[in-house]
Amino acid sequence: MSMTMTATHAAGRKLKDAIFEAGQACQAAIKIHGAEAVTNATIGVMLNEEGKLATLPTVEKVFREMDFSELVSYAPISGLPAYLDAVIDMTFADSKPEGFIAAAATSGGTGAVHHAVANYAERGDTVLTSDWRWGNYDIICNETGKRLETFKLFDDALNFNLNDFAVKVDALLKKQKSLLVILNTPAHNPTGYALTSAEWDKVLAVLKAQVDAGKKISLLVDIAYIDFAGEKNSTRAFMKKFSDLPENLFVMISFSMSKSFTFYGQRTGALIGISSNEKIIDEFKDVCKYSNRAVWSNINRGAQALLVKLNSDKDLQAVYEAERNELYQTVKRRADVFVEEAKSCGLRIVPYKGGFFIAVPAENPAAVCQKLRDDLIFAVPLKLGIRVAACSISFEKMHGVAEKILRAMK
Repeated sequence: MSMTMTATHAAGRKLKDAIFEAGQACQAAIKIHGAEAVTNATIGVMLNEEGKLATLPTVEKVFREMDFSELVSYAPISGLPAYLDAVIDMTFADSKPEGFIAAAATSGGTGAVHHAVANYAERGDTVLTSDWRWGNYDIICNETGKRLETFKLFDDALNFNLNDFAVKVDALLKKQKSLLVILNTPAHNPTGYALTSAEWDKVLAVLKAQVDAGKKISLLVDIAYIDFAGEKNSTRAFMKKFSDLPENLFVMISFSMSKSFTFYGQRTGALIGISSNEKIIDEFKDVCKYSNRAVWSNINRGAQALLVKLNSDKDLQAVYEAERNELYQTVKRRADVFVEEAKSCGLRIVPYKGGFFIAVPAENPAAVCQKLRDDLIFAVPLKLGIRVAACSISFEKMHGVAEKILRAMK
């Protein structure tokens, strides 16, 4: 055996990311064939119709006008107080639940997920999420000494699989004293699915039945793509359901500036806690502050200050929300083309309701994606199928993609 110097728990770790591999292959093809000939369905950022990064002009203008010292100074460990207030305002809009609420700044939405897993799942325990999922959940669990198990997101009729969810929750709580559940909704990555109000009621009923029996459950709702899921208040209406929950059912929400403000690389987000018990929220603030100091000390002050400025000026808010809505409508038009053409040609897809991505079930996703490259279409192979990024394919290029995927599958 070759010599290794890493600690036992870190030995053999290598990051294999299908998204970045597909993206690199796409860029290589662009160098050979030109951008016009290549369809980039890999990247999880908003591209305009010319294939360039799309940003919100108002966000850029306000950021460029900010004082340089505000951009480069340290921020408080937990985040600027005004930023945390803005995060809570923007996350809930008109659907703020009753209870005690607090937020802690994190390094993007990824940092929020990290803190939830690090602090609300016991080491050696299992975290539960859906089988269609963002692959970074696995990495975060491994990094923090947890395991990840999944329930089937869809039943055979492609409806939300409440039965499998309930079975998996029950089975895990027979083996461990507490459980962290991660649900990515609305605009789920990678399917674009969103739980309905009725489905939320059933999910919460499953969790309440367990906590009524004395179990502890923490629920993390990942809303990274919520502002590309539909009208602001309608997409947040489910959050009212987190009012006055039992104190041993703790809800967290991961907030991200990446997609909603086209501020991807500034790595700024927040983890929000909601509880009927004030002491649980005080504890939440303490553990998040501790983790912040341990992992990244403090968060990008400039991005936090930007959000404060945007939130404090209602006229400005109306302008950038209108700009963001234009991007949302752009993604929706592209996705509508794919969904309609998939239906016409008989390509089976999972239910898409909004967001950056559409998912196509496939028995051999890697082989299908490799075959698609013959048509200079680059998509991401996942365990259960293919991820198509509606955010990065122009309206014109989206025409015919569904049929070519079906042909590649055959």
